[in-house]
Amino acid sequence: MNNVTTVGIDLAKNIFAVHGVDGSGQVVMRRTVRRGRLVELIAQLPRCLIGMEACSGAHEWARRFAQFGHTVRLMAPRFVAPYRKSGKNDDNDAAAICEAVGRPSMRFVPVKSLEQQAVLAQHRIRQGFIEERTASINRIRGVLAEFGQVRPQSASAVRCGLAARLEHLPERVARGLEDLLAHVRLLDERIGAYDRQLKQHARTEPNAQRIQALNGIGPISASAIVASVGRAAEFGNVTFRRNGANGISA
Repeated sequence: MNNVTTVGIDLAKNIFAVHGVDGSGQVVMRRTVRRGRLVELIAQLPRCLIGMEACSGAHEWARRFAQFGHTVRLMAPRFVAPYRKSGKNDDNDAAAICEAVGRPSMRFVPVKSLEQQAVLAQHRIRQGFIEERTASINRIRGVLAEFGQVRPQSASAVRCGLAARLEHLPERVARGLEDLLAHVRLLDERIGAYDRQLKQHARTEPNAQRIQALNGIGPISASAIVASVGRAAEFGNVTFRRNGANGISA
């Protein structure tokens, strides 16, 4: 393994396929490794280029491998697929990743920092609560409609006056709607807490402050952009360059 220069890893839940080539492109390593032994294997390799598809857990693996001095590149799966030479399986996928990562024209996904991923996790959890709240409000609207009480397509209209309407419904229905409304209020509190945390992040993060100078971008959107983009210079968005934000980094 001392002559390995490029490695492709097909990430999985438990068993990982690892494909390595030397400087001339000859295959010098083809392994399957359990999750618990992957870091040990990578630590034994000489410093090399490691490619992986950008999927669940890829950014965490990339950060770990970089600690051993490796250059780690992540790629969108759709850009790797054309390099697969035969049927789809773990070994062939690893070989395709190994070949794709060495292409000079390949487009890579920037590796996210631990802080970026933490903020993105907050955004995803918040969004999940918002979707759950919307579903609960729609459920309230649906139950009311079953009993002839059709409410407008507005969350505030559903909330407003619901207590008075419960008096005209069967007791077990009213009790269920009260539970749904209490759940909506709990979600309101949780979403509000995440809003405050993300706004605080936008106030203290220099890049988020710079992005908010652009028209139409508030603190929560700015926080999400910084966590998602990282180094804006790695993207070809002329809008960012035109507005002087191409120096954003994380």
